[in-house]
Amino acid sequence: MKIEVWSDFVCPFCYIGKRRLEEALSKFPHRDKVEVAFRSFELDPNTPKEQNENIHEILAVKYGMSVDEAKRMNEGVGEQAKTVGLTFNFEHMVPTNTFDAHRLAHFAKLQGKDAALTEVLLKAYFTDSKKLSDKETLEDLAVTVGLEREQVMSVLNDENAFADDVRYDERTAQQIGVRGVPFFVINQKYAISGAQATETFLGALEKVWQEENSAPVLQDLSEDVDGASCEDGNCAIPTDK
Repeated sequence: MKIEVWSDFVCPFCYIGKRRLEEALSKFPHRDKVEVAFRSFELDPNTPKEQNENIHEILAVKYGMSVDEAKRMNEGVGEQAKTVGLTFNFEHMVPTNTFDAHRLAHFAKLQGKDAALTEVLLKAYFTDSKKLSDKETLEDLAVTVGLEREQVMSVLNDENAFADDVRYDERTAQQIGVRGVPFFVINQKYAISGAQATETFLGALEKVWQEENSAPVLQDLSEDVDGASCEDGNCAIPTDK
């Protein structure tokens, strides 16, 4: 079973949804047969790397609310994060563009390190208040998952490196109707949108596993004819009546 996850590193529900999926997988008896692949999605590709507003102010403008309302909304998201063991530090988050982080994740995929890097990048943004467009920060984070610093520097210094991979993921998301993230696609056939409850993920895993692995039940379209078949080593020859 393959689960593709479209997400962005600055999407709070992507981090929460990732944890809930992981919780579901921990309860799923066939988890060793499940591959999770992360796909790129930018919440706002036009986000500048340098911003003067904090996350509360940015969301207030985006959703047409007061800064206090934005703070209360973020507090609510933070409470949801706590239910899955995450700590969100909204007061010190550094809003920025994530395109380079996505490019780096595609490089990490070639090394089998994309899942580890995805976790590190999410924690860096939401908990550790790191700036995910800063090249030195990205290099340091990449090294912690076993990537070579010189190779990472080479990728980040080449604006075209893995850019097509990021855009391909985003085009694919558009083609299949992804409007928000996180968005989970199972076996290119089943979809789950949003940071659903752990039980929802588990139920989906069990349903898909059963449907994909159950022996097909054939519908018998034969007419009621005597003989014309061989059973137990004997062939009955139909007779005219």
